[in-house]
Amino acid sequence: MAQQDTDQQHAGVLPVDDEGYVVDTEDCEERETAWRERGTSRPITVVGNPVLHKECRDVTDFGEELQQLVADMFASQRTAEGVGLAANQIGVDLKVFVYDCPDDDGARHVGVVCNPKLVELPADRRRLDDSNEGCLSVPTAYAPLARPDYAEVTGQDERGNPVKVRGTGYFARCLQHETDHLYGYLYIDRLSKRERKDALRQMAENEPRYPVVAND
Repeated sequence: MAQQDTDQQHAGVLPVDDEGYVVDTEDCEERETAWRERGTSRPITVVGNPVLHKECRDVTDFGEELQQLVADMFASQRTAEGVGLAANQIGVDLKVFVYDCPDDDGARHVGVVCNPKLVELPADRRRLDDSNEGCLSVPTAYAPLARPDYAEVTGQDERGNPVKVRGTGYFARCLQHETDHLYGYLYIDRLSKRERKDALRQMAENEPRYPVVAND
């Protein structure tokens, strides 16, 4: 894709469907590549780093500095072979996450959400999925964790425009996981004490496959 087309693509919001949700399944490869090639991969912060254990600051400036951060996040996500990445996972105290994640039907979703908030689901729509979950900030560790198999997130895109994102299955888990990060929660915080201890043991016994920031 020509550079001019890439710049135009980043100038506006993603299209929305008839219900107002972003259509984040189109031109995924082109959009992810355009972001990533502008970015610099950064090491991943791991559990114990203070930035991961507190609520991040709201994004209020949607200028060039945020655009560069998003590009760096996409680059870092690709290096770590992740499907979602929150800003505090590369040490930045801002409420923004990126994702490049398939859903259970195999559709690829790529996008950016700033200042996300999970929409509370009514009880009759809460079907739990207890699949395994992992986290780039708890490298090499996995544990089953029950989460709703459908999620909706509201927020803003990288230009400050309002957005609504929804997902099912694995993508729903991603949306919940990344939103949690920005409010100071890791997935292991939702485990039992025994399961959390086991996840930290897994992490201690294995080497991460990507650069991480050591906790002093």
